[in-house]
Amino acid sequence: MTPPRPRVSILLPARNAAATIPDCLASIRRQTEPRWECIIVDDGSTDGTRDIAARAAEDDGRFRVVSIAHAGLVSALNEGLRHCHGDLVARMDADDLMHRHRLEAQAACLDRNRDLAAVGCHVRMFPRAALSPRMREYEAWLNSLGSADEVARDALVECPVAHPSLMMRRSMAGLGYVDRGWPEDYDLVLRALGRGLRIGLVPRRLLAWRRSRRSLSRLDPRYARMQFTRCKAHFLAGGFLAARSDYVLWGFGETGKALHKALAALGKHPSHIVEVHPRRLGRRIHGAPVLPPEGMAGLRGRPAVVSVAREGPRSECRGMLAGMGFTEGLDYVCTA
Repeated sequence: MTPPRPRVSILLPARNAAATIPDCLASIRRQTEPRWECIIVDDGSTDGTRDIAARAAEDDGRFRVVSIAHAGLVSALNEGLRHCHGDLVARMDADDLMHRHRLEAQAACLDRNRDLAAVGCHVRMFPRAALSPRMREYEAWLNSLGSADEVARDALVECPVAHPSLMMRRSMAGLGYVDRGWPEDYDLVLRALGRGLRIGLVPRRLLAWRRSRRSLSRLDPRYARMQFTRCKAHFLAGGFLAARSDYVLWGFGETGKALHKALAALGKHPSHIVEVHPRRLGRRIHGAPVLPPEGMAGLRGRPAVVSVAREGPRSECRGMLAGMGFTEGLDYVCTA
């Protein structure tokens, strides 16, 4: 008898995850949505990961193990996609935990919202004692987003969806993963949004997201801060700034300087820089005159990039621009 087609395929790459994958798989078994398959892609593990996954598959036929020679995360993800049979593909990492309602809630959200190509959810990072102030701030920011419009608006601030929380329709999963030297998950989200696909959120904490010293985000150079900036610059240059080589840069602090450098490498240079720092006003930076915020009124028609790292000052910039009649997404975008 042919088993029923799964509703959700869980895409789970694993590399030397013997210490954490048993709890991860247990959280999948507890799902209130039972119509799933889990594709565990063992990326050439040298510990007991493969054996643990194989035992899980023996106990529950919904688990399937795909073993490959070590080739890296992007290759493992793309190999796993080839084995997914569900109409929906849910990402998961081998050191994270699903809330038991995760698959049910996200699939129901996609059923209700046919315009969405994918949906994420809110997260709780753990272990709490190991979280840096910056990661706590990122978690709070992620969990402040609640709609597809907010995901699209803030997509260039930081990655607006925790990748292991993502559930995609085939229309988005079919884009696959690309290794460009920066985070493959952020690249996928920005490619999807650039094609007009909409990504929503279930505003519930349905994923326990582990942050540890062994996480790829800490060890892999593709996840260095500079690579996130290069990723943002790539999509800015090919999207919002595609029609011209000049733009207005609002903010020349640490994030603004890094973004300026990355955009310059792609042939995009600021015609003006907007700053509030009194020592910079009236000067030129890389040939661009430095103006106060009210100077934006005379720059209408030029695309503006607001590069401000913190949420409070970024909201103030949005308020000032709205007061001058500028429309976000049309006249300016925010990044960090």
